[in-house]
Amino acid sequence: MKRRNFLRNTLKTSLGFGAGLTILSGDASAQGTAANSKINIALVGCGGRGSQLLHGFDYPNNSRITGFQEFDDVNVLYCCDVQKGRGEAAAKKSNSKYEPEMRKVLDNKSVDAVICALPDHWHALGAILAMQAGKDVYTEKPASQSGWEGQKMVETARKYKRICQHGTQNRSAPYNIQAKKYIQDGKLGNIHLCKVFNQKQEMNSFKIKTGEAVPEGLNWSAWLGPAAERPYSSTVLNRNWHELWDFSSGDLLNDGVHQIDLARWLVGKEIPKSAYAVGGRFSDPKSDAQTPDTLTASYEYDDMTFVVEESLYTGYILKIDAAVRQTDTFPYWLQCATRIEIYGTKGVMMVGRHGGGWQVFGRPKDRQPVAAAQGFGRFPEPEHKRNFLDCIKTRELPNGDIEKGHRSTALVHYSTISYRLGGVKLDIDTATGVPKNQEAMRYWKRDYRAPYIVPEEV
Repeated sequence: MKRRNFLRNTLKTSLGFGAGLTILSGDASAQGTAANSKINIALVGCGGRGSQLLHGFDYPNNSRITGFQEFDDVNVLYCCDVQKGRGEAAAKKSNSKYEPEMRKVLDNKSVDAVICALPDHWHALGAILAMQAGKDVYTEKPASQSGWEGQKMVETARKYKRICQHGTQNRSAPYNIQAKKYIQDGKLGNIHLCKVFNQKQEMNSFKIKTGEAVPEGLNWSAWLGPAAERPYSSTVLNRNWHELWDFSSGDLLNDGVHQIDLARWLVGKEIPKSAYAVGGRFSDPKSDAQTPDTLTASYEYDDMTFVVEESLYTGYILKIDAAVRQTDTFPYWLQCATRIEIYGTKGVMMVGRHGGGWQVFGRPKDRQPVAAAQGFGRFPEPEHKRNFLDCIKTRELPNGDIEKGHRSTALVHYSTISYRLGGVKLDIDTATGVPKNQEAMRYWKRDYRAPYIVPEEV
């Protein structure tokens, strides 16, 4: 079979992979979307990632990543953002209406689904409010800013029978489904060690500016949302929020959760028995950044050790770029920034996220690597979007259902809590996913700023 036909056939069967037989009963969507009707969507959060999700984007090698607005069964009604200029630009590009207030978008009965592309600290509250309003949700990763609010996202999705797709696209990639089948068929043998890497040049050295006036057209209080009140600072607004505890937990939460989720899915693990993490902010100690630039986290399962290693000053270790993502090319694994290493009794599998492909290596021959099996990859974002749209109609759980996203995000929360407590080993309740350590509770649930509160009863 030609490779093109193989991928087409694989894609057809993979869009529902992982959904099982679970179907959400009750109302189909805000309007009961029929299989052949248009899905009315709204984008909430029109920054770089939100724009990519809605409008799509081109790679330098002339390949196109399809945006939501480019699907035939999608109609864009609103673009919502607290920054007026950005929201208006997105609305113009999608031929939709700009709305500065999210509540007005959610109250509109014509909206079937919401794309939640807000900053990390807004993901949970934004998705919960949308689901409570009867909308299906595609929410960007990470699922949450704290483990507790991640639990509330799952609870909300189930209570209101909403489709909630977490933006970890690798679960919809044909090449990753192929790799998972290789493992499930026992070809890698018994697996007792999985290592996940997040090694980049993502660290920013900065000092937070103060005394600045809020720019015209920006609702700063709404941007802060559930985070603690603080004066406006362009330093915080312009991406440095990733490295402040009020808004995120650094690059491991904001981006590394992609390969953590992929690895956890491939090896078939859910909630660990324990977790601990050590590290520090070593390379720029004078920065106002709070999150670590170096971290090693270890998670204990009955028959496996799951390890995550992060370094954010290693620019010589390369992310998988378009030349690898969109071609029949493998990364140089030793210096692949987001690689996964799965050690089985019959070989080691190297996996790259977002189109990096996978290879299995056995014993070297004449000191040269021997690939026992392999599969090239492509960036699976169009498939993940398509899966979400299809599940709005079928009411099946999507490939990246929010419960799966929550459990992967929780792994980062465990490591963050352990790190902030000085490397304390956390014992985890494997039934609920909640740490048993009492001192961990002050980080398991965050404080909220009224009126931006995730309620106890969703």
